[in-house]
Amino acid sequence: MNNSIFVRLLGYRATFLHGDFLVYDRWRWLKKRLPKTRNEESLIDIGCGSGAFTIVAALRGYMSIGLSWDKRNQDIAALRAKLCKAQADFPIVDVRFLHEKTEFIGRFNVAICFENIEHIQDDRKLMRDMYACLRPGGMLLLSTPSYFYRAITAKDYGPFSKTEDGWHVRRGYTKAMLHELCEQSGFMVEEISSCSGFFSQKGTTLMRSLCNLSFPLGWLLTLPLRVLPPIFDRFMAWATHWPDYTICLVAYKPRYQNGGKNSPDGC
Repeated sequence: MNNSIFVRLLGYRATFLHGDFLVYDRWRWLKKRLPKTRNEESLIDIGCGSGAFTIVAALRGYMSIGLSWDKRNQDIAALRAKLCKAQADFPIVDVRFLHEKTEFIGRFNVAICFENIEHIQDDRKLMRDMYACLRPGGMLLLSTPSYFYRAITAKDYGPFSKTEDGWHVRRGYTKAMLHELCEQSGFMVEEISSCSGFFSQKGTTLMRSLCNLSFPLGWLLTLPLRVLPPIFDRFMAWATHWPDYTICLVAYKPRYQNGGKNSPDGC
């Protein structure tokens, strides 16, 4: 379904509602951690998909760039940004070669990396590359599947890819794994949290099943159910200990460098 009509009617919100429940959860998580700004702060979205988060960051006042290797996605993202009146750029960049973009070194105040790192074999290198692209004092906002998730669909059990072919190369991450990546790349952990609980997961399962028959049908039939996760997911987590699907990280690039072993060079 081409959602350009919905973007014209609903603005940037349509870019989140067009995806599954998990996409909307990430937006709810992000907006609490991305304050509006008029200070000409810059933001880079690593693996931006069709540009939803890049666009909303631009509308919140950030000079935003969204990176993807996929020209079709970048064209869609640019069109949606134009419809939303958002000033955002979408260059074609394979994030595995982010270190080659020397013009990005020390340029950004914020980096977003949502549901991308689990596709990359050398995740430590990606973290170091994102660290290098940030200014001192910059923030990384990252989401990825939790290692302890309950599978939404059978594919979530694996097998996971041995090569970077577009599917996940690992199941997900624990808190310890994220701490390890931050230590190895120079980041300080500000916060590790989670999102996408029981109702988001079950709604996504239903939507994906129906969309296998017809995307418009699956999207329309599950749209009313999107009110459930914000209201009931926290209660279900408390009552049943149901694990969230997504683990989320806020990490900080120190303002003061001491020249230690954790200060990576290059982007």
